[in-house]
Amino acid sequence: MSRFQEGWRAAGLLLHLTSLPGPYGIGDLGPTAHAFLDFLQKAGIHFWQVLPVNPTAPALGNSPYSAYSAFAGNELLVSPSLMVEEGWITKEEAGQARQAHAGQPGCGRVDFEATTRLKSALVDAAFAKAGFGLLDREDFSKFAWDNSSWLNDYSFYMSAKADLGGKPWFDWPDGLKYRDDHQLSLHGRRLSEAILRVKFGQFLFFSQLNRLKDGASRRGISLMGDTAFYVNHDSCDVWANRHLFRLTPEGQAAWVAGVPPDYFSETGQLWGNPVFDWPANKAGGYGWWVSRLRHNLRMFDWIRLDHFRAFCRYWSVKGGSETAKHGVWEDGPGDSLFEAMGGPLNVVAEDLGVITPDVTALRKRFDFPGMRVLHFGFGPDQPLSTHCPYRIEPDNLVYAATHDNDTTRGWYENDIDHKGRQKVADLAGHPVTAANVAWTLIRLTYLSPGSISVVTVPDLLNLGQEGRLNVPGTVGPSNWSWRLGSLDQLTPALAAGLAELGALAGRDNLRHPNVLTYQAI
Repeated sequence: MSRFQEGWRAAGLLLHLTSLPGPYGIGDLGPTAHAFLDFLQKAGIHFWQVLPVNPTAPALGNSPYSAYSAFAGNELLVSPSLMVEEGWITKEEAGQARQAHAGQPGCGRVDFEATTRLKSALVDAAFAKAGFGLLDREDFSKFAWDNSSWLNDYSFYMSAKADLGGKPWFDWPDGLKYRDDHQLSLHGRRLSEAILRVKFGQFLFFSQLNRLKDGASRRGISLMGDTAFYVNHDSCDVWANRHLFRLTPEGQAAWVAGVPPDYFSETGQLWGNPVFDWPANKAGGYGWWVSRLRHNLRMFDWIRLDHFRAFCRYWSVKGGSETAKHGVWEDGPGDSLFEAMGGPLNVVAEDLGVITPDVTALRKRFDFPGMRVLHFGFGPDQPLSTHCPYRIEPDNLVYAATHDNDTTRGWYENDIDHKGRQKVADLAGHPVTAANVAWTLIRLTYLSPGSISVVTVPDLLNLGQEGRLNVPGTVGPSNWSWRLGSLDQLTPALAAGLAELGALAGRDNLRHPNVLTYQAI
């Protein structure tokens, strides 16, 4: 019997690390993240869900789903406070960098350009002190060796990219573009210091992430990460593994990813990522995918697999198309990829959108919980919708909203009509207004049969559209930039309310979520 059919119930909060408050312009892995763990513990929360933590691409709007590497960590998440504590920089250096680049913004939206300057300057200062002496440190050498399968390519790629003015790899000189051994060696020697600097930034990131994970574990909390299905065209992954993607001989994307028209977009979403060459991946035993998933399952206790339906069938659009309307469905790897992984696995399948029976069968075959979102359960098909609270099956995580939805208050005020609002009130059993709709849906997620109830922090605070994190299919300065103003907003009363609701809904009896889950490796 599935672990999600055995009365296995818990609660989680969804808050991306960049959305934490703090004095350095962006949330990070530092003291505020550890203080947030204290709130989660008091609130009876067993899961903290975050979005992908890979290095984001400014040209693609700093989306956590558009990264330069599927393995590396985002240096923006490195905590200057912990760097001070660990002796890498002084308190004065941290303060000077903060004042020079970000003006000490304690709240408000993330200014990615300013925070990139800030964090880079601080890591640069720490590296200037450490230099090649890092090679004599046992902890750094162990990190570099243990992660060499991806770290060597990534550090070269980022160093070469910076040296060439930020050009994408498919516009590099042929020797580097096609990975000629002599040219790689020549440039590797010339860029050796820059390469070591990139490795140092990754060492800081993973050291701090492991520290946060340990702190969560001590409190009985599991960290749930997120893994994007596709990778950027201009990424280390595609540059180092061209044969695994459907590219032209010149390195351009012959076919690109997206989704057909759906709830979020009338013309579909054209993501532009190169699609995988699945026969080539299979011929190699899915080695890159296995390494990627195992790496992510070491970083986090659980991972959410974004766009899970693409493991069965995916929408492929000819390169150069302007929209995703005219694409074709093609077969994904199906069972064979997860069989190569072994298991069981601590994986959540993001199975939102138009889901066919084969996707559900694949998810259930490997005992992956799915996702249900209450916002989708109050439309014309409510009585039959699997997102309606009373129809949600136990093997699901249940949300009022996710990072791709409007906040619940924004949804109630702008996205549903009078009939939809009345359905919310009828199901809740009491009058519902914009002032209480978020807590109403939080309560419904907790009381639903879904094994894990997950609440977004903007909903916990009953924020309107100003708290929305992302509008799918768009690129703009408001996407991914929302931040919590202060941890003081997460009051003891809110923690007590969640804990009381958890007790009422039977979500307070899980001592530690990893006790009942399986090891990935």
